[in-house]
Amino acid sequence: MKRICKNCGNELNENAKFCSRCGTKYEHNQEFVCSKCGNKINPNTNFCAYCGEKIIHDNGSIDKTSNIQGYIKKGVNSFTSTLDNMAGENGEVEIDIKKLFSETFSSHTLEEREELFVSGTSKTTPKEENMIVEWPTPWLYARVFLMLCVVFAGLYFMIQGFGNMNAIPGAMFIGAMTVPFSLVIFFWEANVPKNISIFDVVSIFFIGGVLSLISTLFMYEIVGDIGELDYYGAVLVGIAEEVGKIIVVGYYIKKKNYKYILNGLLLGACVGAGFAVFETAGYAFNSLLSSTSIAIMMNTLLIRGILAIGGHTVWTAIAGAGLISVKGEEKLTGKHWKNVNFLRFLIFVIILHAIWDMPISFGSEYFLVEWILTAIAVLAVLTLLNSGLKQVANIAEKAKLNKN
Repeated sequence: MKRICKNCGNELNENAKFCSRCGTKYEHNQEFVCSKCGNKINPNTNFCAYCGEKIIHDNGSIDKTSNIQGYIKKGVNSFTSTLDNMAGENGEVEIDIKKLFSETFSSHTLEEREELFVSGTSKTTPKEENMIVEWPTPWLYARVFLMLCVVFAGLYFMIQGFGNMNAIPGAMFIGAMTVPFSLVIFFWEANVPKNISIFDVVSIFFIGGVLSLISTLFMYEIVGDIGELDYYGAVLVGIAEEVGKIIVVGYYIKKKNYKYILNGLLLGACVGAGFAVFETAGYAFNSLLSSTSIAIMMNTLLIRGILAIGGHTVWTAIAGAGLISVKGEEKLTGKHWKNVNFLRFLIFVIILHAIWDMPISFGSEYFLVEWILTAIAVLAVLTLLNSGLKQVANIAEKAKLNKN
């Protein structure tokens, strides 16, 4: 088999250890991949044999950036395909970001708002054969986010401008609530089956949030004293809190025997967001007590609010989708809690949570680890949205066939 230099594509002698053209060390089992499709390619070729993508060369060598992009693409495809299979679906994972956010900044009428708020009732939930199977276009969540930001700004002005300390509790709660609750509205709008009302969403957000805190406290009693939040302690926190939250999600799934993956995302988001709001408000309160500084309290709210995009809300949404995906149309029982695929979802979010809490100093000034984990969690959510849409399409198709 010919030896080819990975850096410049030069053909090497059979026993060569370094490239005679560029000096790069030859490594066994090295491979090049297409930057578009991620498949292996011959380093001397000009076009990918699988997708036709042009291979960029630099003085006879394959562009290193293109090669790195290929590995990233291959890794992302492998990750999304694995999650899709874990959720019980198969086929290509297609994430339509453009469609998903196409209506976010568009203007909408009062009638459109009213139509949204009456969805999810027994009279407005569409029959399975009538469900519209396409990427959702949420927009209300952005208005809710803006509204809560305005309320928070008003409370902050009362505190800073007039020295009105009575506004502090409101600022704590609204500041903690802004991002998580906006995410809940996003998941509610993305719930294509339209079978959960806004009243149920708000109810699960508040009551489920409190129940998850209580459940987590019981879990902390089981795992024991964590002490200092080191690497081991971070793992224990991840286990206690993610298990505590998913138990509450399981209660709501079983209560009405929800069967859609998109339902699992929404229910998990509601419980996780409720947990996040009460937890962040608690951190803000403690920071005020310990420092007696409003600036430090506001900084706590700001940092935790921004990072909430990739925190409790999406972690529990992922676990909730995993639990429903293994349950399907069956009633939730012990066998589903022990299902390997569900346990994989649960371990996945526990790992995300644990790494988030670990005292990793690298890039900490920019919250680098948290942003990387956020990107992974968001990609997982988008993949499960795709899985949920495929599940709805299959159910709708079966319903149409049965009707005919």
